[in-house]
Amino acid sequence: MHMTDRITLAAIAGAHGVRGEVRLKLFGDGPESLRAHDKLHVGGQLRRLLNVGGTAKSPTARFEGVSDRNAAEALRGTLVEVDRDALPPLEDGEYYHADLLGLPCVDPSGEALGTVVAVENFGAGDLLEIEREGGKRALIPFRPGIADLADGRITCDPAFLA
Repeated sequence: MHMTDRITLAAIAGAHGVRGEVRLKLFGDGPESLRAHDKLHVGGQLRRLLNVGGTAKSPTARFEGVSDRNAAEALRGTLVEVDRDALPPLEDGEYYHADLLGLPCVDPSGEALGTVVAVENFGAGDLLEIEREGGKRALIPFRPGIADLADGRITCDPAFLA
């Protein structure tokens, strides 16, 4: 499995108010996942996290050195990441979305079906977006028996890719 050095916790969706706060699109476990860290990489730059606010549905944050709306707006679209070694170790069966991206997807006999290009979650568990040869994409539930992660690849039931 390829391991990235950083895990993306959120993306900045734009400015919030006039004092440098940013609106966040969170990946992962909600605002608590940010609060656990003093410093985060924002657009590749290490910044101290001053505050996490807003609501669970519409979280906001303030970072050191971002003190007005223009500075906050300039960060729109950048990623908020944390060093992998700053995170608690994974339990069995747990995974980071970043580790699934780019994994090959095969059928039970090992025949190539495509590549994982995105991980989505609309509230009912993770879905893997698989890109097939020719660029066609399909969303499949990331559940045992439908899509299993083992040996650095996803083995999935081809019926779900139809």
